[in-house]
Amino acid sequence: MAASPPNDNNTRSRRDRPCDSCRRRKSRCVLPPDADACVLCTFHKQICVFSDAPPATRKRKRTLDRASEERNEGRNASQVSRQQQEATLQTPSTAPIVEDYAPFQTSALLRTTLGLQHHHHAEFIGLSTTFEPCLIGHGQNAQKIRTLYCRNGTLRNVGPQTTFMIKPDKDTQNFEHEIEALDAIEQVVAPHGKALIDIYFRIVHPSFPILDKPVFLEKYARSHREFSPPCLAGVYILASSWWSYSAELAPFPAPDVAALEALASKALNDVVHRPKLSTIQGGLLLSQHTNGESWDRTAQLIAIGQTLGLHLNCTGWDIPEWEKGLRKRLGWAIYMQDKWSALIHGWPAKISANDWLVPPLSENDFAEHEEEQAGNEEVSSEIDQGRMVFMQMITLSQILSDLLKNFYTQRAINDLQEDTNGLRLVLERAKPTQIKLKEWYAALPASLRMDNTKDQRLSSTSYLHLAYYATEITLHRCIIRTLHNSASIVDPTLLRICRDAAKSRFLAVIAFVETLRPEHLRAFWYFCSSTNFTLVAAFGSLLCTTAMDTEEAKNHEDLLAKYRWKLRVLQISIMDAAVAMLDATLVLIKSQRGST
Repeated sequence: MAASPPNDNNTRSRRDRPCDSCRRRKSRCVLPPDADACVLCTFHKQICVFSDAPPATRKRKRTLDRASEERNEGRNASQVSRQQQEATLQTPSTAPIVEDYAPFQTSALLRTTLGLQHHHHAEFIGLSTTFEPCLIGHGQNAQKIRTLYCRNGTLRNVGPQTTFMIKPDKDTQNFEHEIEALDAIEQVVAPHGKALIDIYFRIVHPSFPILDKPVFLEKYARSHREFSPPCLAGVYILASSWWSYSAELAPFPAPDVAALEALASKALNDVVHRPKLSTIQGGLLLSQHTNGESWDRTAQLIAIGQTLGLHLNCTGWDIPEWEKGLRKRLGWAIYMQDKWSALIHGWPAKISANDWLVPPLSENDFAEHEEEQAGNEEVSSEIDQGRMVFMQMITLSQILSDLLKNFYTQRAINDLQEDTNGLRLVLERAKPTQIKLKEWYAALPASLRMDNTKDQRLSSTSYLHLAYYATEITLHRCIIRTLHNSASIVDPTLLRICRDAAKSRFLAVIAFVETLRPEHLRAFWYFCSSTNFTLVAAFGSLLCTTAMDTEEAKNHEDLLAKYRWKLRVLQISIMDAAVAMLDATLVLIKSQRGST
């Protein structure tokens, strides 16, 4: 259909308007340079046309209109034929390689980016280094001083006392092999890369929003060669878990995930020498895959994040608005990775409150609700639900951080051991955390209840609820251990109250497992979920081992067997470690009972 001419009721020009499809889906309309179709129409294989008059405008809650800020220039008003549309959907490797985003016209989302420049990377300059910001831009020798500092790059000031050194990638480790790595990754999934990306943004992205969808799709529309290899591979690896759920992909053999993992791991070791936001994205994505998380990788991501300034408040920086939101989401994603890794490994968390200035996330830091499918309220609710899951997980991680600091740091452990009344100190410290957890759970919106599911729609609320129970259990484990070590001097009534409270938490987890539906089981699970199921098994074993009498011990043994059975019949891989531990524990308990 040809575009209709302007009329008296349509005063805005076509170049200032989104296309028909983007307007219906309420999405930002992005037209790459020299392209006939916008990014989202290309991705969804639709014809990009202007035929409908724009609807009456209505006020939005967002304080910043990303669409007007990054307004598309130079729209082609001619009709887009199906042959032209198909031409834009050719293999991405046929597109020219972009060396630098800076020369792009203002329509390019990446033109003024700080953390996703192509073939350049930015490093935050701390105030204790030899760099002195007061000297730059002042006095007769300012240019000489700037030249002295910038022998290996250029300076970019983004805010008061916030300066980055922009360096070229070409001199870093194995940069010359990056295109080769990207081609190898794309070859593993070809010709199904687009379909896997669609799966990723439908299933993983809503509750783990560490990518910017419009930016990702704009880059992919040009070429897969614009990505960081670990980031592209991470998207493919995670999406492959739902290969059989796609009617388009199911008839074909799934890609070799092991080959993707090998390529991604090797590439990650190289790209850390030219750190970008995509380096963090790749590391976080790989950490979500089975056995992809490691303490070394988490520590490395934290260090890279600090190099990129992700621990700072970027609200007032001179960078694109979409990048501010992305930086905040990535900063909190690293924060969560740090705290939950510390829990599952039993080692010290590395992010200190004294060096953490990232503000809480708000609706303005997310764009996902702008990119929902036209008229599809179910997709909209999924996006909103996923955003709330992510934000609630951040709040829960902050509570976990306080819990670990008060009970599981070496200083806290030493204080509890040296106190003559360790139980009193434990209970005093536990009360504020218990109140925070209770208030957090009570404040959860109705949309995050376990029974709030829809047919043929996956829900990741389950990983959030499991994390809550793991946090509660981590607190009660410390209380039960202290009670066991002080049993001879503890008031029997207090002992029974504490043990009953702990048992109620164990029963609550079993009840939670019973509520799991296919919509939960096949959804995206956060990386620590497998260990969280296993922590519940360890907690049940602790209750059984420290039981006050034979009857209580038998009761907890039965509960352990029930928990094992519930996990076994669900048959999903993230529960395998917990089942294996329960198998060994129950055998040990029975052998000990037989020997007495």
